[in-house]
Amino acid sequence: MAAITGAVWAIDIGNNSLKALRLSAESGVVTVIGFENIQHGKILTGSGVKPAERDELVALSLRQLVNQQNLGKDDIIVSVPSQNSFARFVKLPPVEKKRIPEIVRFEAAQQIPFDINDVQWDWQLMTEEESTETTVGIFAIKNEIVTSSLEDFSRENLQVGYVQMASMALYNYVLYDRPDLVRSDSQATVIINIGAENTDLVIATKSTVWQRCIPMGGNAFTRAIADTFKLSFEKAEKLKRTAPMSKYARQILQAMKPVFTDLASEIQRSLGFYNSSHPNTKLSKIIAMGGGTKMRGLLKYLQQTLQIPIERPDSFKRLALSPEVSAPKFHESVCDFGVVYGLALQGLGLGRIESNLLPKTIARSMAWRNKSKYFVAASLILLAVSLLCFARTSIDRINYDKNRQVRQEIQGITSTAEDAISKVENEQSRGRASAALIQNAYEPFKYRDVIPLLHETLVSVLPDERNNPEQKELYKAFKDNDIKAVFNIPRKERKQIFVTSMSIYFSEDVGTAQFKNVEFLRAGSSKRRRGGGMSGPEGADAYQEEMMRMMQEMGYDMGAQQPKYQRRQPTTRSREGDGTEAAVTEEEEGAGFLVNITGYCPYETIGELLDPAGVGDDESKWGVITRLMNLDSISDGNSPFKLYKRTEFAHFSLETGEVDFNSEMPTGIGIEDVITREIEGSEYEETVLIDPMTKEVISKLSEVDENGREKIDRSGDVVYKTNDHWFALSFKLLWKDWPGSTEQGV
Repeated sequence: MAAITGAVWAIDIGNNSLKALRLSAESGVVTVIGFENIQHGKILTGSGVKPAERDELVALSLRQLVNQQNLGKDDIIVSVPSQNSFARFVKLPPVEKKRIPEIVRFEAAQQIPFDINDVQWDWQLMTEEESTETTVGIFAIKNEIVTSSLEDFSRENLQVGYVQMASMALYNYVLYDRPDLVRSDSQATVIINIGAENTDLVIATKSTVWQRCIPMGGNAFTRAIADTFKLSFEKAEKLKRTAPMSKYARQILQAMKPVFTDLASEIQRSLGFYNSSHPNTKLSKIIAMGGGTKMRGLLKYLQQTLQIPIERPDSFKRLALSPEVSAPKFHESVCDFGVVYGLALQGLGLGRIESNLLPKTIARSMAWRNKSKYFVAASLILLAVSLLCFARTSIDRINYDKNRQVRQEIQGITSTAEDAISKVENEQSRGRASAALIQNAYEPFKYRDVIPLLHETLVSVLPDERNNPEQKELYKAFKDNDIKAVFNIPRKERKQIFVTSMSIYFSEDVGTAQFKNVEFLRAGSSKRRRGGGMSGPEGADAYQEEMMRMMQEMGYDMGAQQPKYQRRQPTTRSREGDGTEAAVTEEEEGAGFLVNITGYCPYETIGELLDPAGVGDDESKWGVITRLMNLDSISDGNSPFKLYKRTEFAHFSLETGEVDFNSEMPTGIGIEDVITREIEGSEYEETVLIDPMTKEVISKLSEVDENGREKIDRSGDVVYKTNDHWFALSFKLLWKDWPGSTEQGV
């Protein structure tokens, strides 16, 4: 029995809380992909809790589970308490394999202490096929008990696929998670699961299991405290939970001591009975599970009394956690998840016990109940249609008798109408051709999502939290407009690329298509004059607002202005080695997009962010161009685009340069502003380019020495300090899923 969807929800409704665990199994690894430990509003077996209130408390917990977790179409497996179920393991006489079901049914009728028609039962072969002995496990539960348990789920429209005993789920857990403790039949491990009202005791070996339900649990300690201190059940429960921090801890422990003794005696009596019937099996360890194990001093007392080592697990050995699961929160509930762990293993086909106590009649009724609303709706629709048809027929008959004379007049012009119909048919045939043209005109809209997908792909290759996690705080600061946090990282260490313009053009043949010119703009000439304070150019605030809006669309919480362009003549390049100009003459099949991107970068080495050399398969060192070359890798092999001929100048180019107010650059780099500088004792106003968000200067500035003079090199030229760099990137992307001609596609 394995989950069809690859994942399964296991649910155990206890008296104190609802435990739920979602597991999946892939490549032999069992992973936790969801869990909940929901405390009921009250303890279900507490004093004064009536059956109706108990049902409402369970319904609220299930409703909370449904609201917090998406159960979807996963299989659901639930547990029933051991005290309400029956398990027996018997050896069959030597018979043919095909007769085993017949013999098992006979044994079930003899072993089950109820009328076999009043129970839901199942069986399982416990020995290997090649074994000389045949041992089967027989499991049963009364119909009204399992029906009552399943009603809690059916009220929330949850369809249960499997029902299993809590004790057998614990056996599945220890066999899978702790195989080191059950290596043979001569060494047994004891699992005690201390619940609110009962304690499940399971003794497991490699091929056998023995179980007993002890009618004593955490509530017995609560009642002892309530009787001693004359408190209500709820107050006694609260006092029990806070006993370690209470100043009355000693008195509370003294009140619970008789229950300690009774529980230890019951466990010791059960272990003694097992030893007498299995003299060759040694009890090596006790694994303590359940909420009752959290009581201070209980496990230490049991270990001293039973003289067997006791272990309370704080983690599961063979269970991995999904990244979405909170590990600390999960480990807090490990001791409560023994039953649901075993249930989920059975749901995934990894449990030793695979019996299913879900009544077939209930399974069928649940399926029909889910479909009943559709049958009712269909019946109502059929009735409504029938009534409408009857009414329409009556109206038509009245009109038919009333319009007898009209029909006679109609017959007189039938021949004329037939001629008109013939003409209409001719026009309709012509209309079909027009309809085909209209349909073709609408076809391109089928692919209107391609450009947004392409835009998303281009943004995904820029430095961000995913591509450069080491500076995730920087990117978060930009998204939150937190300037102070941005300044925590020196500008030249910020791995950022600001895109100021992007143009995308479609071509049915990218091999012959030519790039449109990247438009450059000479920013202006530096102006220095004597003056006082600092003032920006007219309209700078509106300019910054528009720039921040545009750059937010490119993946940041800031934008880039789109100023007036002046066209720049294309740069002539030579092929490497022969000095001849690169001409795009080669024809290749394939449609795609021609992309021009311009922008600027504050990082000291722009090449490391755009096109680092020798990075190989180390994704942490990839740049923008490296990711463009590996689009399938960064999109799990599903990218519809592919970089076209990266190594040929006709199909790929990259230009970079210093951001210089006096040099030719792509448009939209920074905001023009005026700053005041003190040079040789005088204040000058100098026009510069600044970052629209941080107001840092991004254009070149002359360096000033300690005496306030501009630095001069040996040639007598002023020494400048380079801040940011601009870039202009042009490349082509093949559209791998191109549908064909533009008459049918884009």
